[in-house]
Amino acid sequence: MKKIEAVIKPFKLDEVKEALQDAGVQGMTVLEAKGYGRQKGHSELYRGAEYVIDFLPKIKIEVVVPDDMVSSVVEAIQAAARTGKIGDGKIFVSDVLDVIRIRTGETGAQAV
Repeated sequence: MKKIEAVIKPFKLDEVKEALQDAGVQGMTVLEAKGYGRQKGHSELYRGAEYVIDFLPKIKIEVVVPDDMVSSVVEAIQAAARTGKIGDGKIFVSDVLDVIRIRTGETGAQAV
C-alpha cells in the first residue's frame, strides 16, 4: 500500500475530489494548510503599506491506495490540479507498513 499526499491550490479541491472518485479512490482526508515553495509568498498593498504574505493557503489531500492504483491516482491528481502556473503544488508517495481499522480491528488492505 502507498500513501499519496498532495498539496494543491484550494480552488482545485472539487476537481481533484471528482478525479479521485473517478479513479476508484474510496476515501480521502483533506486538511487546510499554509505554506510556500519556490515562490516564497507574495506582497500585497493595504492602505498604502506593503505586507509580505509568506504562507499561502493550500489544501493537503491524503489517500491510501493499493500499489497497483498509485500511477492512476497520481495521474488523476496531476491532471485535475494543474493550472500551469507557479504554486500548483506537489505530490508525495510513501510506503504504508500497515493499516488498522479501529472499529473492527481489521488490518491491511481490508482496513482501507
